Amino acid sequence: MTTQQNRPATGQPDAFDKYPCYYGSDLELTYTPQRSVFTLWAPTADKVRLNLYASGEGGEPEERLEMRPSDDGTWRVAAERDLKGTFYTFQIEKEGKWLDETPGIWAKAVGVNGDRAAVIDLRETDPEGWEADRAPELKMYSDIILYELHHRDFSVAPDSGIENKGKFLALTETGTKTPQGEASGLDHLKELGVTHIHILPSFDYATVDEARLNDKTYNWGYDPKNYNVPEGSYSTDPADPAARIREFKQMVQSLNRNGMRIGLEVVYNHTAYRHNADGSYSDASGCGNETASERAMVRHYIVESVKFWAKEYHIDGFRFDLMGIHDIETMNRIREELSKIDPTIFIYGEGWLAADSPLPPGKRAVRDHVGQMEGIAVFCDDFRDAVRGSTFDEHACGYASGNIGGHYEPVKFGIVGATQHPQVDYNGLLYSSVPYAAAPSQAVNFVASHDGYTVIDKLRLSVTGDRAEEELLPIDKLIHTILLTAQGVPFIRAGEEMMQDKQGEPNSFRSPDAVNRIDWALKAKNRDLFDYVRRLIALRKAHPAFRIPTAEGLQQGLHFLDTGDSGVIAYTLGEYANGDAWKEILVAYNSNRHQAEFHIPKANWIVVCRDGRIDPDSRDRLPGGNTPIAASSAIIAYRE
Repeated sequence: MTTQQNRPATGQPDAFDKYPCYYGSDLELTYTPQRSVFTLWAPTADKVRLNLYASGEGGEPEERLEMRPSDDGTWRVAAERDLKGTFYTFQIEKEGKWLDETPGIWAKAVGVNGDRAAVIDLRETDPEGWEADRAPELKMYSDIILYELHHRDFSVAPDSGIENKGKFLALTETGTKTPQGEASGLDHLKELGVTHIHILPSFDYATVDEARLNDKTYNWGYDPKNYNVPEGSYSTDPADPAARIREFKQMVQSLNRNGMRIGLEVVYNHTAYRHNADGSYSDASGCGNETASERAMVRHYIVESVKFWAKEYHIDGFRFDLMGIHDIETMNRIREELSKIDPTIFIYGEGWLAADSPLPPGKRAVRDHVGQMEGIAVFCDDFRDAVRGSTFDEHACGYASGNIGGHYEPVKFGIVGATQHPQVDYNGLLYSSVPYAAAPSQAVNFVASHDGYTVIDKLRLSVTGDRAEEELLPIDKLIHTILLTAQGVPFIRAGEEMMQDKQGEPNSFRSPDAVNRIDWALKAKNRDLFDYVRRLIALRKAHPAFRIPTAEGLQQGLHFLDTGDSGVIAYTLGEYANGDAWKEILVAYNSNRHQAEFHIPKANWIVVCRDGRIDPDSRDRLPGGNTPIAASSAIIAYRE
C-alpha cells in the first residue's frame, strides 16, 4: 500500500490528520514515448486540471485536461501520445476559484524561470560516460576537506581565464590561467588539494530572472522554487529544459574525474506553508516561513528529493541549511535511505534555528542532538568564534588574533572534534555545554563561510592598532593552521586561501559581483598564504593522525600539554596515531603578538612547520624542554 492516514510526529491534534498520504513513485509525471501519466497529490482540491503548452513561457494552453480524483488524495490523467518537448502546469480549483498555475513540487525539468514543467527523457541528458561515472574513493568521513563555492563567484571575474563564466560548465574547463599565469578554476581546486566541492544552492531558485541574465541580478540562492531541477541561470541556455540538467551532470563528471566529490547545499527549511496556532506563518528560518518536516508528506518529499539528487546527479554530500528546523526522525530517515545508495555520502548541516519554532525542542535536529543522528555532522560554531572572534561583535578578536581569555576551551573543543575528552572543560565553551559529537567526523570545523565576514575582513575590523596588511598575514596563517590540524572535518570558504575579502560586507546574499566574485589577482599577490594552506592540506592528507575517526582514538592518542596561561595551546598525537608513519606529532599555536615559551618533552623533534613556513622535508630539530615559539605562529614537529 502507498497510502495511510497521517498523524503528525508531534502527536498533537491537527487539521492535517484527515488527509491521506501517498507514497507512490509516480508523482507527478511518468513518461514514455507512448504515454505520459500525470499524478498530483492534492487532497484539498475540489477540481484539478492539467494545462499543456508548446513553450516554457507565454501563450495559452494548447490543451486542458481534467484530472480524476482517487481516494488516496491524488488526481490523475494520461495522454496516450509522445509529449516530449511539451510544457505543463497543474491548476487547482478550491471553493469555486481557480488558483494560480504551478509546475508541481516534483517537477524534474522546467522551462525558463521554472514556471512550467517540461516533458523530457532524462536519459537523453546524460553526458557520454555518465553510467561509468564514479566518485573518488572515500574511506572515512574524517578524510573529507570541504571547499564552499558559489558558481557565479568562482568564475565570473574578467581575470578568471574561464570561458563559461558563472556557469556549471566553468568547473569542466582545464588549463585556465589568470593574467599572472596562476592556475584558476578547476585546476586551482586540484592544486589546492581539497576533497569535496560544496556548492551553494544550485536547485532552481526564484530571484534571478533567467530570461534577463544581462541584468546581472545576483543571489546566493536561498529562495527555492523547484527543488528537483538545477538553476537555469547557471546553464548556457535557461530556455532549454535539458541544458541545465546536462551541464550540471557534466560538472559533476568533471569534478569526479579530477579527484573531487561534490556536496550540494539544500534548503528544505522554508517555503510558505507552516503556520503558528493563530494562522500566521512560523519563521524559524528567518526567511518569512518554515516547513514542518515532521509531517508525513513533507518528510516523504524531502527524503525522496535528496535520493533523487543522489541517484540522478551523483551527489556525494548534502549540507542542510538551518538543519535545526528539521526533526531528528526525518534526518535519520535521510541518512538511512542515502546509505542504501552509498554509505559514503556525507550529510551535514547548521545545527541551529534562526528563530523559535512550533517543533518541540526535543525533536529538533540541532547541534546538541547530533548524538541521536549517527552519520550526520554539524557545524562547530564554538570553534569558529573562538578562533577568529565573535560573529555577533565585528570588533571582537578571537584566540588567533590575541584574545586569549575565554577561548582556550572552545579551541580545544574544536581540536578534539566536539567529542568527549578528559582534558577539555565543557563548562568553558561559548555556545555548547556538552561534547555533542559521538565521533569527530560529526563536527565540521570552520572559520568562514558565505555567511558573515571573510577572515581578512574580520581581522581588519577586529585587530586593534594601525597594522599593515602584511602584519595580518601571520594571524591568517595561524587561523588556517588551527583549522587544518584540528580533528573533525575542515571547511574552507572559496578564496580564503588567497585572502579574499568582500569589502567588509558580512551578508552579501544579493550584493553585486564586485563584492562577491573571486579576485583571481589575489592568488599571485598572496601566493605565500596560498602555498601555506596548500601544504597544510597536503600534510593533513598525508598523515592520518590528523584524521582520527573515533572519540576513543582521540582520548588515547591526543594529549594536551600544560602551557599555563602563556597563550600557547599545544598537544601531541602519540604512538603512531591512527596508523601514522610518524611515532609522535607535536602541534603548538601561539596566539600572542609576541614570542612565547612553552615546555615540550625532551626528544629529537623534526620540525615541519615553524615561523609561518611549512617544509615536510625539513631536517630542522627541536631538542625539547623550554621552547620558544614566534608571535602569531604555529609549530608542527614529529619524532620517528
